[in-house]
Amino acid sequence: MAKKSTKKADLVAIGRRIQAVRGKVRQDDFAPKLGITQGQLSKLERGKLAPSVDVLLRLRERGGRSIDWILTGED
Repeated sequence: MAKKSTKKADLVAIGRRIQAVRGKVRQDDFAPKLGITQGQLSKLERGKLAPSVDVLLRLRERGGRSIDWILTGED
């Protein structure tokens, strides 16, 4: 039987990495590329909201970073 991980996602750190993927592009311009609103992107970047699988896939496409890096900071 697989062991359950007790480690929780660090949403603030994930938010910082999402912001790094966005770079200098304005939230208003980047959010539609992820299929979300600017308000949702703001919540993601502040660690108030966890990214959906769809958003993670779009971030990977746009930012050239792995989903593992977005979630953990490790490639």
